[in-house]
Amino acid sequence: MKKIVIHEPGDYSKLKVEEAPDLVTTDPNEVIVDVKATGINYADIIIRWGLYKSAKEFVGWPITPGFEFSGTVKGSGEKVLGVTLFNGYASEVKVNRSQLYPLPQGMSFEEGAAFPCVFMTAYHALIQNVVIRPGMTALIHSAAGGVGSSLVQLCRLKGIRTIGVVGSSHKTQTLKALGCDEVIDKSSEDLWEKVRTYAPNGVDLVFDANGAETLKKSYRHLASCGKLIVYGAHSMFPKEGGRVNWPKLLVDYFRTPRFNPLDMTSDNKSVVGFNLSFLFGRKDLLKEAFDELLKWYGEGLIRIPMIKTYPLEEVGLAHKELESGKTVGKLVLTIT
Repeated sequence: MKKIVIHEPGDYSKLKVEEAPDLVTTDPNEVIVDVKATGINYADIIIRWGLYKSAKEFVGWPITPGFEFSGTVKGSGEKVLGVTLFNGYASEVKVNRSQLYPLPQGMSFEEGAAFPCVFMTAYHALIQNVVIRPGMTALIHSAAGGVGSSLVQLCRLKGIRTIGVVGSSHKTQTLKALGCDEVIDKSSEDLWEKVRTYAPNGVDLVFDANGAETLKKSYRHLASCGKLIVYGAHSMFPKEGGRVNWPKLLVDYFRTPRFNPLDMTSDNKSVVGFNLSFLFGRKDLLKEAFDELLKWYGEGLIRIPMIKTYPLEEVGLAHKELESGKTVGKLVLTIT
């Protein structure tokens, strides 16, 4: 088998294609999957920099990134998609059967690898953390990305009005095609002035993976009883070069707001944060999410984000483009 291995933190050159012995298992609850495609997530970049807490806690160095994949079960040939706690950037992956789901009819391997993480993140953020009520409005940062576009779709499905934020004009049409009610292009418009125009009394939900750049004002623009849902801090990291800008990271760390429970009590607002890799043991949440998401996909109620594919050997280029912030939808590695 072949896999991507990172032996030490750094730039794209640290992503090495290596040969390894084929996987074996004697556990009846485990299967080995011949991987056809694997999804790329921003978390994989943070793993490469050595800054992803669960990677350090659960694995250390060397490490093979990757949380989601699609392929065929070795021995049976069954087409599946699934999730794994790391090790997804490989031609084979060994997982518990509970982490696999049949690849839906009509879904390609590339689409199967693009589906799990973005929709699971969106589902957990919205469905498993929010009591949805009529008339809600949601502000979604980075709304044209994989998680953002999934959130737009789930909010639309649940009758929530959406305000999507993008960083460049070429992403606007993607959001409109998904049914986003209002789109703010922050490269040419005043973000918060537009938010106040579209939601004069504040928004009920803000989905924010930016970090210090927007968290304080995201909280400030919540309506009474609103929730700020945080699942990342992308703005703290570089847009080019592949290396961490340590002075900027340090400044942004101290710029990140600390939310006081007493203030939240009097403000009637709350903050929710999560990292799915630390929720991996909650098989009940995983099953609930996938059962419903795959049902909605089968009914045509949600669709896979736009996909761009790269051969496994071009993983460095894929990371570079994802870091740039210019991509739309989901990036996927294909394995032959």
